[in-house]
Amino acid sequence: MRVQSALLLGLSGLVFGINAPAMAQPRHSAPLMAQAKAAQSQTIVEIAQGNQSFSTLVAALKAAGLVEALSGKGPFTVFAPTNEAFAALPKGTLETLLKPENKDKLVKILTYHVVSGDVTSAQIKPGPAKTLEGQNLMIKIKDGKVKVNKATVISADVDASNGVIHVVNQVLLPPDLFPKPNKTGK
Repeated sequence: MRVQSALLLGLSGLVFGINAPAMAQPRHSAPLMAQAKAAQSQTIVEIAQGNQSFSTLVAALKAAGLVEALSGKGPFTVFAPTNEAFAALPKGTLETLLKPENKDKLVKILTYHVVSGDVTSAQIKPGPAKTLEGQNLMIKIKDGKVKVNKATVISADVDASNGVIHVVNQVLLPPDLFPKPNKTGK
């Protein structure tokens, strides 16, 4: 409930700056960008629901009970994984996360993809960015490409009425979700 309340309030204090290089745009992002330009009056969730590339993300948002929160006022910056990004998770991971008994883990993962504020590619700078989940993402920019942790932004600046979407090619996993065993193997 704390996470959903935080989403609804649209936390402030984003750790992004200005004047960074624009994100590289691959050829396959053009249809998404054209659709987004026509849909700027839609929320982040409505844009995701209207694009088949995000059907897995939409299913996960529904299972986590976050549709209403991400349809709220915002503003939010969402690093949205594609269906292919979810498919690249280890076999059975997505199915397990979508089960009702794993809702807390799913909420943790999805809110790790959301940063407060409406941050365009022109405003992103390297460094940590606090997520609504509570931990930081690490932003890196090299050769005009933006990396979020190990994921690459493949399409940037999909404008929504309550924020902006940057499409990523990997699902971002909070570092404490799968803790590493200590040196004794426990």
